[in-house]
Amino acid sequence: MSTPTTFWRLAGVSYVQYVTKASSTVRAALKEPAKSKALAQETFSYNRATWTNGEMEKKNLVDSLAAVGK
Repeated sequence: MSTPTTFWRLAGVSYVQYVTKASSTVRAALKEPAKSKALAQETFSYNRATWTNGEMEKKNLVDSLAAVGK
């Protein structure tokens, strides 16, 4: 008996990658005005603070996934 697995694992992607692709596909398939409303909800931003020795040094605005690791 084989171990059951999910189709996104069989496709070689993580769950987060699968959900991101699926939600982007659904948003792209919507008709106006629902499409523009859904695309507006896709954006995000937050402030990331740097701490050293218990003191907050500075806050950086993060507004894209590419900037998260920097």
